[in-house]
Amino acid sequence: MSSTLDRRVADLGAVDPTGSRHRGRRSAVALTDECVVAGTADGAVRAFDRDSLAERWRTETDSEASVVSAIALRNGLAVGERGPEGAVRVYEDDGSLRWRYATVTDIGQPQKDTRFFLPFVVDLVTDGDLLYAAARRYERYGDRPEGERRHFESVVYAFEGDGTVAWRCRTDASPIALDTAGDRVAVAYNRCTGDHQRGLVVLDAEDGGQRWTWDPGTDGQRRIGDVSLLDEGAVVTSHGDYCGYALAEGGDVRWRAELATPQVLDGETVYAYPNHVHAIGGGVVFVTGNTYPEEGRETDVSHPDDHTAVGYGLDGERRWSDPVGGFASGIDAHGSTVAVPCAQDFRRRDPETHACRLFDVRDGRAETIDCDGVVTAAAIDERSVAAIEEPVVYHDEDRERGAYHVHLAQR
Repeated sequence: MSSTLDRRVADLGAVDPTGSRHRGRRSAVALTDECVVAGTADGAVRAFDRDSLAERWRTETDSEASVVSAIALRNGLAVGERGPEGAVRVYEDDGSLRWRYATVTDIGQPQKDTRFFLPFVVDLVTDGDLLYAAARRYERYGDRPEGERRHFESVVYAFEGDGTVAWRCRTDASPIALDTAGDRVAVAYNRCTGDHQRGLVVLDAEDGGQRWTWDPGTDGQRRIGDVSLLDEGAVVTSHGDYCGYALAEGGDVRWRAELATPQVLDGETVYAYPNHVHAIGGGVVFVTGNTYPEEGRETDVSHPDDHTAVGYGLDGERRWSDPVGGFASGIDAHGSTVAVPCAQDFRRRDPETHACRLFDVRDGRAETIDCDGVVTAAAIDERSVAAIEEPVVYHDEDRERGAYHVHLAQR
């Protein structure tokens, strides 16, 4: 499907192209009342007018950090870094810094001065009053038994409007996603390598107290990929068994969806992780990721349900499925519409699939914003869709596709 939305493009400058494999998140995008705001790989934040795409303001760059998460606030904007300090920054509407908090003071200094080990603000959400942030830091020890080589330090925060920490929740597991609804905050833990062994934790929004927990109960360290809260209960993606689960308040399973469970293809068993979910009263959208073999990391086989959006009703009935084309590092949603930024599929490497795709919870694919480069972040509200395009050079080609751009399309 070709692009059908009216859009404009703003240049974000130079950036090293990504390759056949993913480099990890290094950009973010958010929509405020007046601006589309891009967080960039060099640590800068740039705000563009939503009507003209003229630049309104920009912050200083920080070459040691990338902006990897962003969210609009009431009269402001919050961003999170992957960098030496793993900072959460909050800006006023005019770009002036309201406050800054370095999560490294809680999760500790990086074991190595390389990107994968740097403190990482993985997600930001707000209930309109408090800002919630999840930050983690990874360590690896090659001289330990296999099951003990990975270690995480992490904190989930609730920040008041002036940057005061209302509460903290510390663990030795790896958070990957947050959601908030009513008086609850849900935390999805992707890897549980230490004492903390619950993939989903639902907290009291006011004081951080634990309400209830849930876990797929599978072997290994992989647990939850994403969580979406409903008025009662939640829907999660399980990295333990490659399924989606609808949970009642308290954790009882309402239904289970097999999304990209192991299949034997050409004599090899492969699977794909279900990485994202958005649930509302009208239904649920799951999004799966890359194919992996049960043994090792390399395979020439692609799981038939990898890189796929799948729609379910809240009764657990499967409604539709549609390819998304490539790996999505995150999704955004407004009401019944889900925006999926589709980057490269490193096994198939089809540049025609680079796009931001919109899906309706009930009906499936609605619109597509095609890009020459890979799409690595997206934001959506009632007026617009914004997407970050990054350049890519595939290992078996000698050309650079795309550029570092922010796209703004009117709905």
